[in-house]
Amino acid sequence: MSEIRKHYFLDEYCIIAPGRSKRPSVFKEEKKEGFSERCVFCAGEEDKTPLATAVYKDGMILKDEEGSRITGWDVRCIPNLYPALSPAAVGVSSEFDVSPGFGYHEVIVETPSHEKVIPDLSDTDMSLLMKVYRDRVVHYEGQDKIEYVSLFKNWGEKAGASLAHTHSQLIALPMRPPLLAEEMKMIGSLQKCPYCDLIEKESKSERLLYENEHFIVITPYCSKVPYEMWILPRMHVHHISGFDDEQLDSLGRAIHSALSGLWEYIGEIPYNYMFYQLRDEPGYHFNLKVQPVTSKAAGFEKNTGVYINTMPPETAAKYLQGIFEDNSE
Repeated sequence: MSEIRKHYFLDEYCIIAPGRSKRPSVFKEEKKEGFSERCVFCAGEEDKTPLATAVYKDGMILKDEEGSRITGWDVRCIPNLYPALSPAAVGVSSEFDVSPGFGYHEVIVETPSHEKVIPDLSDTDMSLLMKVYRDRVVHYEGQDKIEYVSLFKNWGEKAGASLAHTHSQLIALPMRPPLLAEEMKMIGSLQKCPYCDLIEKESKSERLLYENEHFIVITPYCSKVPYEMWILPRMHVHHISGFDDEQLDSLGRAIHSALSGLWEYIGEIPYNYMFYQLRDEPGYHFNLKVQPVTSKAAGFEKNTGVYINTMPPETAAKYLQGIFEDNSE
């Protein structure tokens, strides 16, 4: 039987329709070996990209200079060659509301190895990546006119990645996204942080997948897509800059466990993960959403904003829990 579920505290809905899972579609693995065996993000190809804005190597943070590219790196941050926004944007005029496309667009190359993906990375690799995320978000939020930094990862062509080499991206915006502005308005109307409340409840629920000292991973009650996962800090922290190194280590383990469990059960399915945080809003609660790409938003979703999910999150959790237990700390 189908159910219409409401988000924990926002005016968002999803339809849980397990009967539709019998349709002849379904998840196909997107093998990483299907992509080119070498690309511009690989070690040894540094001269094929723009100059790196930050290079993490042997515990140091370095920077490329004209005529000198740093090699032997661990993580490399470069301007996107085809940016959505640019610091060199110029003024425009129109009878409608318009402003220059000012901002920054950066690619974070997570490993020099073309063959590796997140589930292949070590705890040390993941800890470094989390520190890079924190550094780069803080760096761009410190730039003039920047109001928000969107940090996200696309893996697989169906998830929006144009290159197979595992990487994340950030886009620094001159405005706060309406999605987060609306969420903050709702949170501000409540007496208690709704995320703190749901963490307390979901820590004891059938939807809990994984937990460590600082984070939990759940399949949320109002999941938009099959096998959606949320990664939530137990402590009330509104921004990645609020995590110390130990907490960042725990965040890295939570992300690694979530993606390793997903791939071990389903296969190398395309996915997106997105960070949600607000630097100047202590009332906000940092969260990270992992959404596998199992289907395309069609007419109904685009017409209503309501998603049809053929996999109840409780069923998804039941399938994944055994794998998470096998991979737990």
